[in-house]
Amino acid sequence: MRTANFRAGLPILGVLAAGVLVGCSSVSQVTRERVARSEQSYQQAQQTVGRSEAGALELQRARDNLEQARTAMGKKEGEKAERYAQLAELDSQLAVSKSQSASARKAADELTASIQQLRQEASRGSTSPQQ
Repeated sequence: MRTANFRAGLPILGVLAAGVLVGCSSVSQVTRERVARSEQSYQQAQQTVGRSEAGALELQRARDNLEQARTAMGKKEGEKAERYAQLAELDSQLAVSKSQSASARKAADELTASIQQLRQEASRGSTSPQQ
């Protein structure tokens, strides 16, 4: 009698185990949102970096990581998708930072050159003969 009850419970146990496995291998809403956020971050970085060399390598890494995240989501590998999405977002932010840093450096260099030119003009004006 005990064996009959045990056998009767096997199908139920199998369904429960399959449910747990499906639950573990599915992609959560949080992961989907993380990937979507990473996609937005990448698109914004693309617009900011543009054709600039500064940040181009990081932008490429962000794109690669985003593709890996999408692939992992397709395979229902939630943890892997989330990790790649996080990396994509961080690389996008780094690309933007490098691009902005390069722009600021260029502006500072131009300002320094202008100041140098003004100083040279001012020193020529002060050494000219007085009338």
